[in-house]
Amino acid sequence: MSSAPATAVIPGYLAGIWKADPAHCEIRFSVRFLTVGTARGRFTGCDATIVTSGEPRGSELTATIDVASIDTGNEKRDTHLRSADYLDAERYPTMSYRSTGIRRSGGAWTVDGELTLHGVTRQVPLTVEVQGFGPGPSGGRQAVFSATARIDRRDFAVTARTDGGGVLVGNKVSISLVIQAVLHK
Repeated sequence: MSSAPATAVIPGYLAGIWKADPAHCEIRFSVRFLTVGTARGRFTGCDATIVTSGEPRGSELTATIDVASIDTGNEKRDTHLRSADYLDAERYPTMSYRSTGIRRSGGAWTVDGELTLHGVTRQVPLTVEVQGFGPGPSGGRQAVFSATARIDRRDFAVTARTDGGGVLVGNKVSISLVIQAVLHK
């Protein structure tokens, strides 16, 4: 394990409050569908704040995602996913994430945190890659992060729909994020 400070391994690292730029954020997911394929989609409504401290391990992340912003490219499926059969967007309009700690393991960063989805809160670690800190196109400072996670939707009471005893939608959901944030303060 290196004794170098964590900031030395993140070129351009800067402490501050960063707000996600919704036009430059991607929240994507994929899940097995009909046992023969994969359904993919994204959420287009996101509000995230990243507070970087002088030491990266002391940083924090909070995010809120608009569940009704789900987009799989199929409006009929999206309407069904928003319904009480799955996400129940009327009753649970948002999902949220709050970091509880940040650690470095090997060459990767892990953000430990709590995901609240469908009224249920569970620990979900994010494997994070810092894409970089630098000047933004309009003269301000920006930071870009990517992250991945995997959840079991049953852990969040998002139950499986079955057809004649067979599961139509898998239980394991892969999540990938790209967050471009702008220095706010």
